Amino acid sequence: MTVVVALLTSLVLVVGASLLVVGLIRLAFVPAALVFEVRQRRATPGPAGCGPLFTEPPSVSVVVPAYEEALLIGNCIESILRSDHPRLEVVCVDDGSCDGTYARMRELAAADPRVRPLHQENAGKGAALNTGIAAARGEVLVLVDADGLFRPDTLTRLLRGFRDERVGAVCGNDRPVNLDRVLTRLLSLISHVGTGLMRRALDVLGCMPVVSGNVGAFRRDVLEQVGPVRTDTLGEDLELTWRVHRAGYRVTFTPDALVFAESPSTLRGLWRQRVRWARGLLQATALHRGMIGNPHYGPFGVYLLYNTLAQVVAPFLQVLGAVVLIVLVLVQGTSWLPSDLWQWLLLVGLPLSFVLLVAAVLLDRAPRDLRYLWTVGLWPVYSALMTFVVLDAARLELGNAENRWNKLERSGTVSVSGLVEEHGPGS
Repeated sequence: MTVVVALLTSLVLVVGASLLVVGLIRLAFVPAALVFEVRQRRATPGPAGCGPLFTEPPSVSVVVPAYEEALLIGNCIESILRSDHPRLEVVCVDDGSCDGTYARMRELAAADPRVRPLHQENAGKGAALNTGIAAARGEVLVLVDADGLFRPDTLTRLLRGFRDERVGAVCGNDRPVNLDRVLTRLLSLISHVGTGLMRRALDVLGCMPVVSGNVGAFRRDVLEQVGPVRTDTLGEDLELTWRVHRAGYRVTFTPDALVFAESPSTLRGLWRQRVRWARGLLQATALHRGMIGNPHYGPFGVYLLYNTLAQVVAPFLQVLGAVVLIVLVLVQGTSWLPSDLWQWLLLVGLPLSFVLLVAAVLLDRAPRDLRYLWTVGLWPVYSALMTFVVLDAARLELGNAENRWNKLERSGTVSVSGLVEEHGPGS
């Protein structure tokens, strides 16, 4: 029993201390996030309504790679076609699917000449993106996932992130569409800390680390300069973004360019997705290790040092700290621990995390998501899970394991009203 108490106590303390430290760091980013809001209110859409960089609406190619997406590809492409942007093509690339994905693409192409269906033998998402990019004709290339649902104004608002010639890429705002389970509601809520708070702040600081694979726009000339999407990494969107920074361009964030996509609805799905993301981070870190902490790359190089310490090194320190605490509890007991509930809550950082979460939700203009605040008690469990995700990812990388995509099982659930027309999912 003593060993069990020591184990549980150390786990709570380590996870709680981590949440507290992370909360304090995020608190320091709040002023930059507020500066972003002020800038957004003062920003002008430009003469063409598509950002100050463009004097007329640019031609846009939306590249949609898909593998076994027959259930969702129709809704995705149809939502893109409802865009209010006047110069648009959709280049959809079937990556060797066996479920009728390509047939559905061809049906959509027959109904709308703006759709261009392509087929290739299965080679992975990176290769499918490169196939689509090579065939695309647009001045701006928007790279998306096949499960995304777009609003009519998503692309136009995304283009407004091209504020000047220094901007090479723009990241939109992706939100969960399947809010039918406790897990997806928790993910929907805590994701606002990343989008509502951190991305806003990182935009201002010139340190946006990733253009989301769900919704990201790149200037064609910048993509041609930095090279094709890598096919040997699981985090192709992350690695490509770092190359854009390496080339000297800025990456911006447009929070009102919304795309809704499925979040993992099971713990197994969440684990597999997050391990893939963590492996992608480890791979990008290894490929661009010369950028980490290097002032030659400006604020982004410095930010990568913090990013590496927080996301790569910290999980191992957490495990080491847990071992030390277990020994301490076994030797000295628990008399030195807080004696009441409020002290425990302060120690594990929940009040601070709660305040930052509410602020992030309000910044993201999603007050309805506050109805899921009852899931916040699961946040420490999620945080502990993410620690073990990084450890497993490191194990796989050190063992040279195969790069497995482990795509989510799609449910077709749409909990956000107005995104899918009457004919329903997969139509």
